[in-house]
Amino acid sequence: MQLIAGLSPVPDSCRGGVVAIGNFDGVHRGHQTLLACAAEEGARLGCPWGVMSFEPHPRSFFRPDEPVFRLTPAALKARLVAALGSSFMAVLDFDRALSELSPEDFVRLHLVERFAVRHVVMGYDFHFGKGRKGSPATMTELGAKFGFGVTIVEQVTDEGDQHSPFSSSAIRQALRHGHVTAAARDLGYHWTVLGEVVKGDQRGRTIGFPTLNIVLEKGADPFRGIYAVRVRDALQQGAPLWSGAGYFGDRPTFDTGRTFLEVYLIGFDGDLYGRQLFVEFIDLIRGDKRFASIDELVTQMKADCDAAVARLSAPDDGMTEFPLGRLQAAGKI
Repeated sequence: MQLIAGLSPVPDSCRGGVVAIGNFDGVHRGHQTLLACAAEEGARLGCPWGVMSFEPHPRSFFRPDEPVFRLTPAALKARLVAALGSSFMAVLDFDRALSELSPEDFVRLHLVERFAVRHVVMGYDFHFGKGRKGSPATMTELGAKFGFGVTIVEQVTDEGDQHSPFSSSAIRQALRHGHVTAAARDLGYHWTVLGEVVKGDQRGRTIGFPTLNIVLEKGADPFRGIYAVRVRDALQQGAPLWSGAGYFGDRPTFDTGRTFLEVYLIGFDGDLYGRQLFVEFIDLIRGDKRFASIDELVTQMKADCDAAVARLSAPDDGMTEFPLGRLQAAGKI
């Protein structure tokens, strides 16, 4: 997949195609339906299809002091979009200049002049241009003016539930409450963190549980607790999966005052410093708590690892019925 950053020149191979436009945080099942529409339109027209998104998240631009819990930071979002078959991903810099463009100027500059777009696919609730004045109806009108087609994808819901459309906000709330299996069902894959392993304070080694310290993007805010996780090298497609117990929290027993993602890989003995890893959150084992002694903590950690092994050994949880779930299980993201 071709990545096109900011105002970089657009390769000829990416012009004259179909563009799916949106923030796509999480690339959840609603987004996947929209991207499938773009792929179908590209096949019908015999042209490439791709995605246009924005960095930083517009909310971060307008409210910089309020960190946004990003389900899929830019690098992970690109991996997911590429796995779904996108030919290109354009990431526009959401800055003052972009935010001041009128809806028509935005379309003329970024869709018509730069991408020579033939068709645009967008969601029913996506707005664009200064003051979010551009609506789906506006895009349809501008498509008629500039000569490109427009498909508006209506809200997508799970079968049998017409009142709860797939929503990035709802998935964030589910994760904040530790409902990782519900979040996975809406995402169509296990929620995943992509991060680098860095040196910590080595405290885990002193109690028999050496852990990987994973750097998280600012704003990450899942429920504090212990999770059953699967881990693999992000730079090797088809890399082996490691089973583990992951901890997200503030280490209340040690009064650190900082938030961590630490992962203990069960049965693993090696050095992964500096490696980029995927950490898949499979299920919540328990909430975070303070222990009266280190011995009490160690006893609980042994029980947590046993619980993680049992959960990870359970039968298939249904994720492989979804495109990204199948790709994730096969190590192809």
